[in-house]
Amino acid sequence: MTDFQKKLIAVAEKNEKTAGIIKEKDAEVLEALCHHMLKVNESLNLTAIRDEDGVILKHLVDSCACVPYIKENARVADIGCGGGFPSLVIAILRGDVSVFSVDSVTKKVKYVEDTANMLSLNVSTSNRRAEELGQDPKYREKFDAATARAVGRLNLICELCLPLVKVGGCFIAMKSQSTDEELCEAENAIKLLGGRIKTVERYTLRDESECLERTMVIIEKVEQTPKKYPRNNSQISKKPL
Repeated sequence: MTDFQKKLIAVAEKNEKTAGIIKEKDAEVLEALCHHMLKVNESLNLTAIRDEDGVILKHLVDSCACVPYIKENARVADIGCGGGFPSLVIAILRGDVSVFSVDSVTKKVKYVEDTANMLSLNVSTSNRRAEELGQDPKYREKFDAATARAVGRLNLICELCLPLVKVGGCFIAMKSQSTDEELCEAENAIKLLGGRIKTVERYTLRDESECLERTMVIIEKVEQTPKKYPRNNSQISKKPL
């Protein structure tokens, strides 16, 4: 293993939430992803994180925390995929899973598509808005899981994500810190959209120099989403559920 791969696995193993998730075979591909992303980032501005240590902790290890909550052979929609986190990490760690990466920024979607092809990952992409996809019969309630990492307030992203999840599936909201206020604020939205909070995981991620507070909200889909949701973007923004 390279020094990068050893460091990556060591950081993952250092944290209870991510221990055992990254295998040696995955570390090689994750290293290729990191180096490629940092090179492209010089011109495309995918992320403000521009050093390997930062990418390891704040993107790679952070993204892999959701992997145990995704069932076998799942179809996953990642909303607001940005520079491919967690989309590309999920696809690397879970070869059984198909990932649908969604972002309204065309250049980011093109980067994710090109990178997935380069790494031979089972990833498809779209630059359509999530609220449009949620009303499209091709995508509505067709996914076993949806993910959103640092996209927005919980009540807003629930309306974007839950309509895509089939009954029996789940929405995994990855937040930067514990936000009880957001959980209370989102209670009505979750219920209206057919969801129910299954668990709220609060944990820390650390390496030798940093310690990050994280919260992951797992929402199970228990009923079909009413047809009027998701609403259009202006309605979601002006009058959140």
